[in-house]
Amino acid sequence: MKKYTLSLLFLLICCLVCSQPKGKVLFTKMPCTMLKGISERDYTLYLPPGYNNNTAKYPVLYLLHGGGCSNTDWATEGRLGNVADSLINNDIILPMIIVCPEANKNNMIWFNAPNWTYEDFFFKEFIPYIESHYRTYTDKACRSVAGFSMGGGASIVYGVHHPELFNMVYGMSCYLRRQPLDFLKNDPSGEWRQKIVEDNNPIKTVSNCSEYDAKRYNTVRWFVDCGDDDFTLEANMDLIKAFRSHGIKYQFRVKEGNHNWDYWRPALIEAIKNAFVTNN
Repeated sequence: MKKYTLSLLFLLICCLVCSQPKGKVLFTKMPCTMLKGISERDYTLYLPPGYNNNTAKYPVLYLLHGGGCSNTDWATEGRLGNVADSLINNDIILPMIIVCPEANKNNMIWFNAPNWTYEDFFFKEFIPYIESHYRTYTDKACRSVAGFSMGGGASIVYGVHHPELFNMVYGMSCYLRRQPLDFLKNDPSGEWRQKIVEDNNPIKTVSNCSEYDAKRYNTVRWFVDCGDDDFTLEANMDLIKAFRSHGIKYQFRVKEGNHNWDYWRPALIEAIKNAFVTNN
């Protein structure tokens, strides 16, 4: 009898989970004109439950992947669809659109470089495409960005370069500056990437910022999240020191963990939860 009761309970739980509204994760492409030699660009899109059944607009969170990874990793490794569905269905967050651009194919970099103006593409072509093809709000209060590793560093840089565009910036295990890494020694494009990363080093930018820029940075909600065994921890701490030296508000989170998905999966939950301010 006890076994029979437990089986019924398990069946009931399964039915409840399956009956929850589900969003859609799409692996798709967009036309591209600003990246040399590229006519299409991949991206992953999460549309919240009920998107196709109404005319409402939604805030949008951009998720940037790490070096050598793909736009699809947030969905496959980070379980983006299940995470977002659960947070929405349990009224922890309001429904939102989540977009994961691709910055590994052809050249792994999030910034502008000779013959590869990716940052220009992101701001002048990618965001406008998303905002014109999906029902997104287009104001700062409803646009946020997050990322891990090189994407975490890029999210910080994008926030520093364009504080007028983002509500929240959430950097996970941020790769912020040149570091002596063994795995890059045999990478033919490793030095090229290292130089571009250092050219965009946000620690230096924030450390040397004017009072005017510090006020602009304070219009962004900054989150820096890094594991205590992560090789990027010292650089992340130096970024926090730069924020503190100019009175820029932030939240800094150091938890047990390393530079891997065991750390980024729970960090993704926090990034989505904090992407937009609600009254809840």
